[in-house]
Amino acid sequence: MTELQLGMIGLSATVVVGVYAYNKWQEYRHRKVAEAMLKPGHDDVLLNGGARPARREKQPERSPEKPVERVEPACAAPVADAVRHEMPPQNDPEPVVSFAELPDEAPVPVFMPLEEETDLPPVFADEPVEEPVPSRPVIDSVPASPPVERTPAEIPQVALPPELLDPRIELIVAMELVEPVSSRQILVSQRDVLRRLGKPVHWVGFDESRRKWLPLHSDEDIPVRRLRIGLPLVNRLGPVAEGDLALFNTAMQALADELMAVADLPSSRPLDQAAEIDRFCAAVDLEIGLNLVSRGIPFPGTKIRALAEAAGMTLGVDGLFTRYDDAGRPQFSLQNYENTLFSGDSLRTLTTHGITFLLDVPRVEHGEAVFVQMVAQAQRFAEVLQGTLVDDNRNPLGESQLDHIRREFIGKPQATMRSFGLPAGSPQALRLFS
Repeated sequence: MTELQLGMIGLSATVVVGVYAYNKWQEYRHRKVAEAMLKPGHDDVLLNGGARPARREKQPERSPEKPVERVEPACAAPVADAVRHEMPPQNDPEPVVSFAELPDEAPVPVFMPLEEETDLPPVFADEPVEEPVPSRPVIDSVPASPPVERTPAEIPQVALPPELLDPRIELIVAMELVEPVSSRQILVSQRDVLRRLGKPVHWVGFDESRRKWLPLHSDEDIPVRRLRIGLPLVNRLGPVAEGDLALFNTAMQALADELMAVADLPSSRPLDQAAEIDRFCAAVDLEIGLNLVSRGIPFPGTKIRALAEAAGMTLGVDGLFTRYDDAGRPQFSLQNYENTLFSGDSLRTLTTHGITFLLDVPRVEHGEAVFVQMVAQAQRFAEVLQGTLVDDNRNPLGESQLDHIRREFIGKPQATMRSFGLPAGSPQALRLFS
């Protein structure tokens, strides 16, 4: 054995001997107290065959000059053994009380053995004996335990919302960190490597203070212990390439090593899944355009801007006027039919022979209703600017043609998306058709 083991054995033996000696000392002290309080001075009726006198119905009148003193109970050594034989075993020896013959005039008291002095009044034999009610612990006296930091396994699990990352359209890597790490540090770690990918990477972390999953951005720093990273399998550039998958897996393993975490890579076949999603996207990825062309006189840019702003459209840095709903989601946009982009400066002197209204079918919720609104705005522009609504082949668009476009090229594709579980305008659709 080592010196440490010998020392621990000696210390344990010392503690056991100390506890045993303390118990013996307590037993000796209680026995001395009981003997001092209960001194034997009478015969024990239980051993001598005597009967305890019953309490009389009527007590005789006592002389005020000679009051009768109550005789205290006495304890005899042989009785203790006899009574203890009938009592259930106790952890510590208790002093046993026997009763001596008492005068007829005195009531018979019944005493319960107590380990310490008490102020409780005596209970007589004719009265019911109530068991003492243990006092409840005082909660305020217990010091509050310090907060214990929970490990990732002890944290209640909250499911990752598919609005943030969806395994049907993204390759998701899960990481569980031992200690919280700054989200900014996570985003910077493999940034140079991931920039070489042909698809944007989506980062999601669990905010323990708010009890929710949040997208991670460089402008916000939160401690993260549960991390999810998603690589789109498909976007409008096409399905993910095999080289991008290998590069992504390498970067995720390097990130896990840096964060001392375990990377849980999905075991599915992402290339086959990407090809299936790409076929679905090709069937519903449509953009509806209504062209408003001049009848000879070009449209002045100042009038275009005035009409667009009156319709609630906003000019963006992309050179398009866009109409947004109350939630800030784009509904339809207006662009120049010619190659020149709209801008605040160019519109003062710009003239054009046509403008185009655009509706991105998979990215707009309730596409048929939005298309009706767009047609109403296009007809208003045509009336003011003295233009004609035509399709891409410059064929005039009447009510029947517009209704056919609404049903066949907006209603049916969006119904297909709903049946697939990716409704148009949903967060998943916005990521998939980006």
